[in-house]
Amino acid sequence: MTGSGNDFVMVDGRNSSPDEWAVSDIQAVCARGTGIGADGLVFLGPGSTAGAVRMIYFNSDGSRAMCGNAALCTTRLAAHLGLANALAMRLETDGGTFESRCARADGRAELRFAAVAAPAAVPDALLAARERRAVLAMVGVPHLVVLVDDVEPLDVARRGRPLRHEPALGPEGANVNFVAPPLPSAAGKSRAGGEWRMRTYERGVEAETLACGTGAIAVACALDHWGLGTLPLSLRTRSGRTLDVRGQRSPEGRYEDVWLMGEAQLVLRGVII
Repeated sequence: MTGSGNDFVMVDGRNSSPDEWAVSDIQAVCARGTGIGADGLVFLGPGSTAGAVRMIYFNSDGSRAMCGNAALCTTRLAAHLGLANALAMRLETDGGTFESRCARADGRAELRFAAVAAPAAVPDALLAARERRAVLAMVGVPHLVVLVDDVEPLDVARRGRPLRHEPALGPEGANVNFVAPPLPSAAGKSRAGGEWRMRTYERGVEAETLACGTGAIAVACALDHWGLGTLPLSLRTRSGRTLDVRGQRSPEGRYEDVWLMGEAQLVLRGVII
């Protein structure tokens, strides 16, 4: 499946459980060129109560994590398999239990997140030339959001890798999201209400991915926090597809009733041999 270019191998947990998979198995299946190729591996199956779905997500390096785009894909596949109601689903993940749904005709799914704390300041010393400001947001996993003038010329792997391992971001580091303003219109002015552009270096994949769902939430909250945008916001990912984020900022600065909406497409079905 693909979620805005974030691609996953999805496994029906009723037929195969994570306990049957070694880290090397996950790495082999996710390897591009020699395996199926994916950013991560997802197990989905019945949850702890009727109508709930359990998602267990592994990055391509075999580490266990939470992933927003994987959750969108899990929502759609769970409805397709008849595991839960497409209109109102409870999705149990390592990052908590979320409300989700996928009743849209355009193939997109929606996921409601727990409250997101106000983005935290990071040392200015982390910033390089042409990086304007940065904050750290926690959306299930930590995300560094870096504002730049333009994401297109960036060498995301070269710049993202050292930031991902920056000690100031915590012992396990963080995902790194670069965000730039909407492209200018033909008249040379920034398009009001246009799509901010983002690129992400993902922890656990250890490379740039074509999209990141939790990263999109972190970016949207950072832009609102900086006063550069107001929720709801649309983020144009590296794949060219859009992730939409809506929510409300409380008087204390945290973000509540946060929803992520994005693509969740079944690309192919097969058997791993």
